[in-house]
Amino acid sequence: MKRKLLYIFLPSLLWFGSCKEDFLNLSPETSITSASFYKTATHFDQALTASYVAMRAIALNGLFMDEMRSDNTFFTLYSGDRGPYLSTEVLAEFLEDASSGTWLPNRYNGVYSGISRVNTILNRIESSQMTDGEKKPVRAEALFLRAFYYFDLVQHWGPVPLMLNEVTNEADAFQPNSTVEAIYAQIIKDVTEAIQLGLPVATTFPQSGRATLGAAKMLLAYAYMTEPTREYTKAEAALIDITKMNYGLLDNYADVFKLTNKNSKESILEVQYQAGEGGQNSDFAWRMIPKCSNTEFLMGVGGSNTAGVSGGWCVPTQEMVDSYEKGDLRLNGSISVVEGKLSSELLVASAVVEAAGYTPKPGTDYFYFVNKYFHPKYSTTSNTGDNFPIYRYSGALLLLAECLVEQNKAAEALPYVNQVRKRAGLAPLSAVTKESVANEMRHELAFENHRWTDLIRTGKAIEKMKEHAVRMKALYPWLLPTAFDIQEYKLIYPFYYRELNVNKNLKQNLGYN
Repeated sequence: MKRKLLYIFLPSLLWFGSCKEDFLNLSPETSITSASFYKTATHFDQALTASYVAMRAIALNGLFMDEMRSDNTFFTLYSGDRGPYLSTEVLAEFLEDASSGTWLPNRYNGVYSGISRVNTILNRIESSQMTDGEKKPVRAEALFLRAFYYFDLVQHWGPVPLMLNEVTNEADAFQPNSTVEAIYAQIIKDVTEAIQLGLPVATTFPQSGRATLGAAKMLLAYAYMTEPTREYTKAEAALIDITKMNYGLLDNYADVFKLTNKNSKESILEVQYQAGEGGQNSDFAWRMIPKCSNTEFLMGVGGSNTAGVSGGWCVPTQEMVDSYEKGDLRLNGSISVVEGKLSSELLVASAVVEAAGYTPKPGTDYFYFVNKYFHPKYSTTSNTGDNFPIYRYSGALLLLAECLVEQNKAAEALPYVNQVRKRAGLAPLSAVTKESVANEMRHELAFENHRWTDLIRTGKAIEKMKEHAVRMKALYPWLLPTAFDIQEYKLIYPFYYRELNVNKNLKQNLGYN
């Protein structure tokens, strides 16, 4: 019988420089097999750690599939990117189809990889050597992760296959589309059980970065407020519970994103990264600065950002910059301006200045860029240690406000909105509406991959994106006439053609060829 090898964080083993027969036939004595693994609490802890890797696929691909899909950001056109980056630009222009590669399949496959890992954990718990006391937290964390991953899939692809067991044969691997209702029911079932099993409450900061009760309550609330039949009362209860935990707002908005404040008391869940060797680093800052010929001026270290991990993506739109209220501290905490001179479409950067009140200087070229993940000086090209926020306490307060307004309890929502506005340096509101809550969410959670799904959840996606399309086409005459064909079916993405070819039970989402 063939032995299955378990690989955790071993990407280098996926490429072989040679294929000698003895290498293929021999298995190193130190290899861990699926038969000998999944026994002890240490084994399961390692497997759970590996299961978080899929969150990185959500964070990175979300910059293009969520932020650039929305009216928050666009991209800088660069002639050298016409070939390899068409798969990126089409997402911002609503021109994607089943052949649009890179980000769509990367996210889809990455998230299913995470689901596969947690399904294996869940299927192997009972036959392990762990005590009942050790099994409970493992099951709770795995169920949370599965619910989290399916929530990402259902929001972006709708009726995906619902796979709840370890795949052990070919037949199990190719499942048909499930219904959106069944997927949400499973998400709520999984996260509810995770809560009942006793996910830990965050009590000390910085946190470990792993799932907590607060993260589960946040996910549960989002699911209740996004599923086809909304359950606002249940969402409200989950969000109220979060306000009674140990979270709080940091004093200064910009401080939330500093490297020294990872997993702080404002963090409910964030994707973990670490700079340096080992492949655990992030690279968001390099993607968001303009394409420069002198990156060392901005980053402290040289290196091209015109290919590979290239810059000029997820660029704040002028409308986004103009939408901040005067005096909103979140503007400078989210966006900066790079000044310089353009030469052959590359910027020779000369200064970084604040976005608030910025007036372009005659004879100077400039670009806005997202600065939340910009913390130079760096020591290695495209290698940063910034985490990526998923849920923050301020987001919980605003989601609670949205939930209350949806139940015609706007007066109860007001204190939560004003708590966030006070930290932003803004005057309190005297009343709140759906629109004012959505506006606060847009600016508080800017460039954190929330805007697109927020617009869909609140029913404003088509309206807002049609307005955005008019602005973009007026600014950029090079956009194709077919760009921004914004229709209902494009609120979710197409399944990649390879998935359809491999899985004959999978049906393409309606509207896509």
